[in-house]
Amino acid sequence: MNGLCYWEIPSRNVARSAAFYAKLFRWKMTPSGKDYMMFEAKSGLGGGIQKTQQAPGQGVMVYVEVKDIPATLARVVRLGGKVLKTKTEIGNDWGFWAAFKDPGGCSSICLWSRH
Repeated sequence: MNGLCYWEIPSRNVARSAAFYAKLFRWKMTPSGKDYMMFEAKSGLGGGIQKTQQAPGQGVMVYVEVKDIPATLARVVRLGGKVLKTKTEIGNDWGFWAAFKDPGGCSSICLWSRH
C-alpha cells in the first residue's frame, strides 16, 4: 500500500525533455495541461515531466533499468543529453549504475543494470 506509484522529472523545457525520453526509452508521452507531460513505460512506474524555472537541486535519485548501460549512454549523447557518470560497479553483486543529464535541464537520472 505504501509503495512508490509515480515520479516526476523537473525540466526547464518540457517538450524537449519529453522528446528525449520518448526516443531514449520508448516511453509513451501524453500532454496533460500547460507545461506538463505524463509518460507510460512498458514496465515499471509511469510519471510526469514538470516545468521548472530553475535547475533542480540534488534530491532523490531515480534509476531506470536498462539492458546495456554503455549503449544507452551512447544514445543519451546522440539525443543531446550529457553523461554525468559512466558505467560503475556497485559491488556485492548488486549490478552497475550510471547517470546522465537530459537536454531539458534535469539534474540527474540514473541507469541500472544487473550486467
